[in-house]
Amino acid sequence: MTPHLPAVSCSSSASTTTTSRAAAAAAYHHHHHLLDAAAAPPSSSPHQHRRRRRRRVPGCLRPRPPRAASVRCCAAAAPAPQAALPAAARAGAEATTRVFVVSDLHTDYPENMDWVRRLPAEVGAGKGQGVDALVVAGDVAETRDNFARTMEVLRERFAAVFYVPGNHDLWLRREGGRYMDSLEKLTALLDACSELGVDTGPRTIGHLGIIPLFSWYHKSFDKEKDVNSVRVPSLEMACKDFHACQWPSDLTNDDEALALYFDKLNDKNHDAIEEVKSSSKQILTFSHFVPRQELCPEKRMLYYPYLPKVIGSDFLERRLRDIHSNRKDGAACHVFGHTHFCWDSVVDEIRYVQAPLAYPRERKRRMNGEGWLPFCVYRDGFNPEIYPALWSDYYNKNKREPENTQLAPWVASHFAKYHKFH
Repeated sequence: MTPHLPAVSCSSSASTTTTSRAAAAAAYHHHHHLLDAAAAPPSSSPHQHRRRRRRRVPGCLRPRPPRAASVRCCAAAAPAPQAALPAAARAGAEATTRVFVVSDLHTDYPENMDWVRRLPAEVGAGKGQGVDALVVAGDVAETRDNFARTMEVLRERFAAVFYVPGNHDLWLRREGGRYMDSLEKLTALLDACSELGVDTGPRTIGHLGIIPLFSWYHKSFDKEKDVNSVRVPSLEMACKDFHACQWPSDLTNDDEALALYFDKLNDKNHDAIEEVKSSSKQILTFSHFVPRQELCPEKRMLYYPYLPKVIGSDFLERRLRDIHSNRKDGAACHVFGHTHFCWDSVVDEIRYVQAPLAYPRERKRRMNGEGWLPFCVYRDGFNPEIYPALWSDYYNKNKREPENTQLAPWVASHFAKYHKFH
């Protein structure tokens, strides 16, 4: 779909803003991805982005730039200031457990594979009895071979790597008839993970329980009022999953069958999940798809208003809520991916984080860039700092208006220019 537009400087209420600063909108083209669907939300100050870039999370891992680059990066092994560490870590810093998260690596792009290879190799097993783990929330690569190469590099850099499949991982269009359907490819990816030592099931790292949750999206996940003032391509035309994935005849994207199938894959880990719940002080669950619609911008903010119909699962939300039901405040976190919107917020006592590498063109447009990735969400306790991200920052300060279908100014401007030239 159409690319993001530059950030808009306007008032804090998108529904009442009358001016916008947008670049010329590109026409719809099939080679653009469906999730290139929204511009940045309004910001209260033109200097807001600059201030937020200066906020860094202690102990985070950053990729090592090429030798010729002038960019300054922090080393992965550099210790965080003692005051920034939880009490347990200060008492025994040699036994630090760090967990980093990232999604949507898309290493079919050479720039993204280069980013993975530039991750510092000395992260490894950490110091003393500590460990550095990486959670990968889906969409690693479109082909099985690129997937295996990527995960092999990550396993060389982290003592533990966790993974759950995304939709791009199950595409077949470049596999040359290698797999009968996407479920057969799923089996091949899980087999590759087993061979490489990548975890696809629950496990405890230090005092943190990490639980991967399989999922898929369904249209009925979208409960908010539709925007009908503009014409947009159908889901089948805009979403490549409908053509790049292949399923058995009893599974389809047209209803809840696929979402229910993937959710039931988690049942095989029931005993392991219960064991992790009983033995862990804190729990991190993760999925590729979105568990709550509040974790996506409202439709009026999106270049593609149908986006919420192909991003999330009610089954996923119910499952993770059951897992986190007995967690105390600050002890529950869920990591997701898919929409490529950087996100960090707390909803109903669960922290939700999306830390996507995403496409190269997207990183150039967003305030976060790539220096904060992979995001260090846990260091002997969840990092208490909510990381700045434009969309979650916006909704942390502004009430959601799902009944409001008036297009945001930058979206209205885009469609006006689109129809002008077509």
